[in-house]
Amino acid sequence: MSNANRPVYLRLRDEICAAILDGVYPEGAMLPSVRAYAAQQGANPLTVAKAYQQFQDEGLVTVQRGIGMFVAPGAVAALRERERAAFLSDEWPEIAARMRRLGISFRDVTEKT
Repeated sequence: MSNANRPVYLRLRDEICAAILDGVYPEGAMLPSVRAYAAQQGANPLTVAKAYQQFQDEGLVTVQRGIGMFVAPGAVAALRERERAAFLSDEWPEIAARMRRLGISFRDVTEKT
């Protein structure tokens, strides 16, 4: 499914996930409030709340009432493992098949980066 066809809350979740993995929000860091993130992304606060709720349900963020949401200890490792598994099962087969069709080797790819 292309990114444009994915529900907005899943796209927002993916962006937050990438920010956590990239160290923008390290473990222990406070995430932006639902309202602030919604304003930043031009999204509905209820949509952002749904994305945040998934992280909370998975134990990747902790909530301190009246203060905010924080990236939970161990969240980076858990997210990295989940995203690696999803990449290898969902994205990689299509990439590998396209590489075969185009005659692109791993050497071609690694020499360009």
